[in-house]
Amino acid sequence: MGFMSEFREFAVKGNVMDLAVGVIIGGAFGKIVDSVVKDLIMPLVGRVVGGLDFSNYFVMLGSPPANYNGPMTYEALTKAGVPLFAYGSFLTVLLNFIILAFIIFVMIKQINRLKRDNPPPPAAPAAPPEDVQLLREIRDALTRDKA
Repeated sequence: MGFMSEFREFAVKGNVMDLAVGVIIGGAFGKIVDSVVKDLIMPLVGRVVGGLDFSNYFVMLGSPPANYNGPMTYEALTKAGVPLFAYGSFLTVLLNFIILAFIIFVMIKQINRLKRDNPPPPAAPAAPPEDVQLLREIRDALTRDKA
C-alpha cells in the first residue's frame, strides 16, 4: 500500500472527520466567547472598576522614545516599542478562559445528564461456553433419537 493510499485511508476515517469538525466549530465558538468577553463583559467590569477600556490597564516598564507624542494607549505604545506590563489584557484573556471553561463544563454536565436519562439498551446475553453448547447439542440429539 502506497503512502498516498494510506494517508487517504487515514484522512477519511470517521474519527479524523469528527476531530476536524470539532476544531472548526471550536474555533468559531472561541470567537463568539472572545466577543462576549471583549464587547459585553469587559466594558461592564471596566465601568465597575472606574475605567472604560479594561485593555488599557498597563504599567510602562520603559519610557516612550523622546520624539513620541502619540496617545498613551496600549496599542499606540506597543507599536512604538515601549515595553508594557499589560495586566488588563491578561485579565481579559483570563476571564475569556474562565467563561469558556464554564460553558464547556455546563455542556458536558448536560450531556452526562442526558446519557444517564437514556441508558443504553441492555446487552445481549453472552453466548454459552463452547463445552456447554456441545453438551446441549448432544442432549438435543439424544432427545430426538428417543422420539
